[in-house]
Amino acid sequence: MLKNVLIFFVMIMLLPRPAFAMHIMEGFLPLKWCIAWYLLALPFIIVGLFSIQKLIKTKPRLKMLLGFAGAFAFVLSALKLPSVTGSCSHPTGVGLGAILFGPWVMSVVGTIVLLFQALLLAHGGITTLGANAFSMAVVGPLISYCVYRVAKRLGGPQWLAVFLAAALGDLLTYVTTSLQLALAFPANPGGFVISFVKFMGIFAVTQLPLAVSEGLLTVITLNLLSSYNEDMLTELSVVLKEVSYER
Repeated sequence: MLKNVLIFFVMIMLLPRPAFAMHIMEGFLPLKWCIAWYLLALPFIIVGLFSIQKLIKTKPRLKMLLGFAGAFAFVLSALKLPSVTGSCSHPTGVGLGAILFGPWVMSVVGTIVLLFQALLLAHGGITTLGANAFSMAVVGPLISYCVYRVAKRLGGPQWLAVFLAAALGDLLTYVTTSLQLALAFPANPGGFVISFVKFMGIFAVTQLPLAVSEGLLTVITLNLLSSYNEDMLTELSVVLKEVSYER
């Protein structure tokens, strides 16, 4: 009896079924939407390139820290965790870099991360790179940076500002992905709204706890950086203005 049950579940697992992931896969979006998201992401990337050039020219010692922020985002966003809904979700890792370097720099770093994942891990795609970059490399860092600055200006504790920035940046990335998919594939009947609710539901099961986990991990990581690399952190204007690290 037990053997038959196991065989039944194995057969179910092997049946083909549609899967959704935070990185929209290669060839999934219609051409017009691929082009549209590339065009929307491009201005942020261009500004980010100038920001990185200025950063490296004026503060060359921070290149190592910038590389660490990129590696942090690459590792976290490469973790594809299965959901009970049949989707895959993952942390984004862009909140850390957004807090340290601002959203423009992370628009470039995040796009490079997505490009390498598409080429090396088959996670995402080239045609959908614009859409994935807009959600994870543009919206995510912008939300993280704005939330962090607002939380600090309101006088909240350092750890709470970092946690909220990383967690909400993660969540808004998946909200943006849901929006992109709903625009490309409106429900029939119901249209965009029904489709948006559907895609939000697909991701929410795993993304909510992942956002909390990413927020906590980012707090721990920044505390470690402040303990061992305080001299580098104080070179960043955003740190000087917004952060007072206590050992």
